[in-house]
Amino acid sequence: MENPQSTTAPKLATPQQAIAKKPEKPEKPKNFPGMLKAYLPEIERALPRHMSGDRMARIALTAFRTTPALAKCNPTSVFAAVIQSSQLGLEVGLMGEAHLVPFKDVCQLIPGYQGLMKLARNSGFIEDIYAHEVRANDEFNLVLGLNRNLTHEPLKKDGFPASDKERGEIVGFYAVAVLKDGSRTFQAMSRAQVEQIRDNSKGYQASKRKDKESIWDTDFTSMGLKTVIRRLCKYLPKSPELATAIALDDAAGKGDQNLTVKDAIEGTWSPVDDDQPEETPEETAAAKVSDRPVSDGAPGFEDAVAAVRNGDIDLARSIAATLDDGQKQQIEVAIQNRDKLKETVDKPAAKGKGKKLFKEE
Repeated sequence: MENPQSTTAPKLATPQQAIAKKPEKPEKPKNFPGMLKAYLPEIERALPRHMSGDRMARIALTAFRTTPALAKCNPTSVFAAVIQSSQLGLEVGLMGEAHLVPFKDVCQLIPGYQGLMKLARNSGFIEDIYAHEVRANDEFNLVLGLNRNLTHEPLKKDGFPASDKERGEIVGFYAVAVLKDGSRTFQAMSRAQVEQIRDNSKGYQASKRKDKESIWDTDFTSMGLKTVIRRLCKYLPKSPELATAIALDDAAGKGDQNLTVKDAIEGTWSPVDDDQPEETPEETAAAKVSDRPVSDGAPGFEDAVAAVRNGDIDLARSIAATLDDGQKQQIEVAIQNRDKLKETVDKPAAKGKGKKLFKEE
């Protein structure tokens, strides 16, 4: 009889060998460049379809490296700002659409005037939007009331606009928007009004306390243009992206956006109401005098927009019934956006102690 094949019994593992080693967790990146590389998929998910995650990451890294003070900021705040700019579809840095700005140890996302105009055009409500500065030697005329009008003729030399030096010091700014239906509206601000907004900015105040130059000192014209465009945008029908950009800018002016990575990724950021107005009551009242588009007779699209803004939804829908289908749809979208905003701000913050920003309909 054949002997069975001999087998070698396996060696028993020692107790130490029997305990499987736990896989080491990857170390979380501790600086902004590391976060940008590690969490690129998050940026890509936040971007509109026409934008590349790699491109946004390169632009963000360039903006970070050209502002050394950002290295002293909490890297999470820088990353949150980049994610939020991606959500809005704005490029930070040289394009002027948005900027990464250090404030104390936190990075804030500041939309530029180019970015605000881009979002206004992308909203679907605005055909065109632009702004200009007015100088002392230009011809400028502003008429308010029932028949509003604005004309501006820069000083010319040989038929072309003269140099800034020949035109004189800046005395004011204006911005114009053309709506899809062809109606137009504008806002105009004197230099004194713009400087009052500047002086109320906490970022500007902090620069003055530290005896440092701010962007108001190095590029007053761009900041003036942005100020008047921002005021104009507040009275235009807005997309959620434009409304968020304006709210971010307002919050930055007050000192803190309280922007987190989670809010930026989920698109749930909302400003904290600290009851600190950006503008004086006198400025707000003056702005309301000229906040309606030009109208030449029967109620039209601009009147329906004004009714939505004032909370008169029945009037808005009544006017919309006389408009074409495209304009009806725009009015209905504006009503829905307003209702969503009302529902958000009316929700009590804690145990019924919420502050309502709109009156009950």
